Amino acid sequence: MSLLVRSAVAAGCLAISVAALAGGASARVPQGFAGAMVDGPMMAPGYDPGPEMDVMVASGVESVRVAFHWVDGQPYRSFADVPAAQLPRFTNVGGVPTDFTRFDPVVGAAARRGIELLAVPTTSPWWAAKYPGTFGSPPRGTATFARYVRALVARYGPRGSFWRENPQLPRRPVRRWQLWNEPSLRYSWTDARWAPAYVRLLRAGGRAIRRLDRRARIVLAGLPNDSWRALRAIYRQRGARRLFDETAVHPYTRPARGLAIIVARARAVMRRNGDARKPISVTEYGWPSSRGKVDDIGVSTTEQGQARRLGDALPLLASLRRRLGISRTYYYSWLGPDRPSTSIFYFAGLRRIEPSGEVVPKPAWRVFRRAALRLERCRRKAAVATRCVKRVRAPRSRRR
Repeated sequence: MSLLVRSAVAAGCLAISVAALAGGASARVPQGFAGAMVDGPMMAPGYDPGPEMDVMVASGVESVRVAFHWVDGQPYRSFADVPAAQLPRFTNVGGVPTDFTRFDPVVGAAARRGIELLAVPTTSPWWAAKYPGTFGSPPRGTATFARYVRALVARYGPRGSFWRENPQLPRRPVRRWQLWNEPSLRYSWTDARWAPAYVRLLRAGGRAIRRLDRRARIVLAGLPNDSWRALRAIYRQRGARRLFDETAVHPYTRPARGLAIIVARARAVMRRNGDARKPISVTEYGWPSSRGKVDDIGVSTTEQGQARRLGDALPLLASLRRRLGISRTYYYSWLGPDRPSTSIFYFAGLRRIEPSGEVVPKPAWRVFRRAALRLERCRRKAAVATRCVKRVRAPRSRRR
């Protein structure tokens, strides 16, 4: 998620009409179009993601995005560095102690429920960082990252050890890999001149994946804020266009219509660089219900505001799917703690987990469920397009 978000996109200053973009759009969306981000509480050690994934399926979620943080998977350089009490968690992968216990539960829960998974290897561990001790440091070179990605594919890909060890699970290997998250922001990639090094990382990671799975899909890192400018910087790097199968944007914006404008700008950059046929994934979008609780950086709202904007957003993205080539959308995020922090994104969840462990649905969850299930029904049967992409009204707030 972005720690620096544009407050709004002014529709009047752009030569793009959202109404014109929506004209003639198809209501049908592909399997996996309506997705959500799984992170935070659902990735905590010992947490069983199964019950919430049951709710996801019942709410129309067909795909999830999960960060496979490198710092969690390979926190130590060698087995000599691993505390004795932690040794049982680690597997030897080319001499590097590798911990899959953070990721196994969510991969298994998704497979059991038929949910597609987008995996995001990101976040350098201290021993592989260019600037050890600095959060958000890029890796020192690309070889160690490529080995980590290869370990993930060897675990969760088509011939992965995870499926051999769990024969009772439906075999649903991870085939979609998004390499890194928001490298154009300093919190995620501390070097200001990020594009050349990121493209080298993309090349090395993609090669590592394709050696084990030639049919894997490589998704570009999600680009936030002025994403079209970051995308231009990537295309300026020699050979970059051949290194990914999908572009990805994080169009955080105050009004829902800003999503369409930002995606359209990214699409325009792709056309100018000969990539008109490649799809775009919206790998994060959303509105944290953090107003009055954390300092606002542009997209904070109330729980009712979160629900209203989502009621506009998912139908809008569906209506523009064919014209703008949108393949997937992932709301950020499914479950959050909604407790004061330094980040507004602690309040981003569609559902809130209490300190007791009880999960409380927020108004935005009800809106998401109605919109996503409507799109699911439209795919299964012939339906009037305007009904499928009609905005979903937020439930009225209850007075206490």
